[in-house]
This record gives sequence, structure tokens and C-alpha cells, in this order.
Amino acid sequence: MTTSEVVVAGVGIHPFGRFGDRTATDLGVVAARAALAEAGVTAREQIGITFCGTAYGGVASGHRVMSALARSGGPIVDVEAGCASGAAALMLAASAIRSGQHETVLVLGLEKMPAGVIRSSFFAPWQEQAGLTPAPAYFALRAQRLMATAQLTTRDLATVVVKNRANGVANPDAMFRTAVTVDEVLASRLICPPLHLFMLCSPNAGAAAVVLRRARPDDAGAGSVRLRAAALRSHLPGDVLGEATPLSGLAVDDIPAASTLAATAAYEEAGLGPDDLDLVECQDTDAARELLAYEELGLCGPGECGRLLRDGTTAPNGALPVNVSGGLLSKGEPLGASALGQVVELVRQLRGEAGARQVDGARVALAHTVGRGANASVTILTR
Repeated sequence: MTTSEVVVAGVGIHPFGRFGDRTATDLGVVAARAALAEAGVTAREQIGITFCGTAYGGVASGHRVMSALARSGGPIVDVEAGCASGAAALMLAASAIRSGQHETVLVLGLEKMPAGVIRSSFFAPWQEQAGLTPAPAYFALRAQRLMATAQLTTRDLATVVVKNRANGVANPDAMFRTAVTVDEVLASRLICPPLHLFMLCSPNAGAAAVVLRRARPDDAGAGSVRLRAAALRSHLPGDVLGEATPLSGLAVDDIPAASTLAATAAYEEAGLGPDDLDLVECQDTDAARELLAYEELGLCGPGECGRLLRDGTTAPNGALPVNVSGGLLSKGEPLGASALGQVVELVRQLRGEAGARQVDGARVALAHTVGRGANASVTILTR
């Protein structure tokens, strides 16, 4: 049981893309400064603690940003959980407030990644040399199995890309802002069957920041966004197609995914369920990953993800829009910033500040990330 409710006092983001002349610190400063300004935080002493999510940022990433902002002096903790790094930092921040330890907490995520396929330090050198790494080999194996169990086609995978790239056109913070067709997706270079180049997100650079604080009596207004749940779970060993445990198990269906574990915990914490959601931002590292998330998050039953896509449920004007920001397929993925980038999008949606991509009447939103296949996070926000 929580002792204090948590509200989002401010958000900030540096657009995702490639910025050769800017350091990761530069990007983090932009995002953190915007979030602090929106939250009305003007003094160093107002920040109880800072958590910084990053995977590639190196030692003292958070310290460098806070030093550049002249906001050091308090505790600053770097957090790494792969793509879920920012969400892990958010979970720790919420806990610090709910426990009564801190009143106001800054959560920061930043990354500046090399171009190309994302490498994973989760694997032994021999596994990487043998090609047994998640990107793209295990992404492709996972996609092949999902296609078989959910009766999907490569055109379904391409349709996910078409949907998300169309959504990204309206997002000024996205890297790719040009719509594509199914034929263009399928004409892009085949990387690892069934995944074509356009079906894979691009590692890049960016930063996002969120200021959380303890709820106050005057936070009951329509514009107040509450953090209802922030859950992080790790994988269970045994599934051969889970990229966290390559070739170390069986192709089985009865091992819950880390995403399912996180979603179950988040729904319980928030006192809500899938039927209460108005929009979702979920991990779309590749096109099949989004469809798999539909099932893992309980948005549909096993084998039903294709139906949600084909009947328009997850379209911007559908019953449950998914990745209206454009997702990682449009924004690209700076690992430490991607989860918080989702939160920034959802906060703006819940406030009614998302402009051309606004989902009408949005009151309950869910963010989902998967890091290294070994960590999964689910965050639930409400208005």
C-alpha cells in the first residue's frame, strides 16, 4: 500500500535523432531544463534525488547533466536496465516519494548510440561471434514464431510500420517523419527473415526527463496527471526464444514473459486493467515486437494480435490507439531515453497537449518497454 500519491509535475524532451555535434550531456541538459522549468523547480535544494537512466552513457552520466545545470549537491544515481533504463529510474523515483523520503524527484534518461544494429553486452563474446544475439537474429526468430501462432503475414508486419510511421509524421520529436506504404516496407532490404530494414527501429540519440512530486490537495484539477503504477520485472529462464536466455531452454508457451509479469504487477498496483486503457505506448523495437506486446499486456488473447491490427483497434482513431507518437519505428531508440520518451508523450496526451496526434478523451494510459529481453517495465498514468 502506498503512503503518498505521485503526480507528474513537469516533462521535457530533446528530439530523438542523430546529432553529431552534441554530447549525451548536451541532450540531457535540454530535457532536464525543460522538465524542471515546467515543474517550477528553480532551486537545487528542491530536488530531493535525481535518477538517470542510461545504458551507453558511461560513468557519472547523471552527474554531468546536473553539474551542467548547477543542480548537483544532492544524491544522483545512474540506473541501467537496457531499453527499460528510464522506466527503472522512474520506478525508483516513485518509490522514493511514496515512502515519504523525498518530496520532489527528477528522473532523466539519455543516450547517444552508434548507428547500426544494437549490440548487447548481455551476451558472452562467443554468442555474439556466433550470431546468437537478439538483434536481429532473435527478433527474427521471435517474429517467425509469432507469425505461426497468430497466423500473421509479412504484410501484417509491414502494416505496423505503416501505422507507426504515419503517426510519426505529426511528432516533431521523431527521427523519421515520412509516411511509407506496405510495398515500400517490403521493398526495403531484407535483414533477417521475415524482418526488413524498415521493420527495425534505429538506435540513435535523445533525452527525456520527468519531474515527480508528492500529490497535494490542489492537484485535483483536470490537468493533473498521476503516476498510478511503475513496475519492473525480469525474465524467467527457460524459453529458448527469449533473447535473454538464448539456446538454453525449450520453445514453450507456459513461461510468462517479463512483460506479462510487469503488466500484471502494474494493473494490480493501479487497481486498473486492460479494459480501462485509452491509449498505449509499447515497445516496437521491431514490427513483430509491437504485435507480441498486445498479447503480453493483456490487450487481447493469445493469437489475437493480428485482429487488433487489422480491425483498426490500435489505429489513432481506434478503440485503443497504440504508439500514436510513432513508436520507436518513427522516433528511433536512444535506450536510456526511450521509456521516459513514452511517458512524456502520454503525459501530454492526458493533458490534451498532443496537437495533431491528440487522442480525444484520454484518461488512462500505459507505457511499456523491454530491455535486453531480460527486463520489462509497465507504467500506468491517469488524469
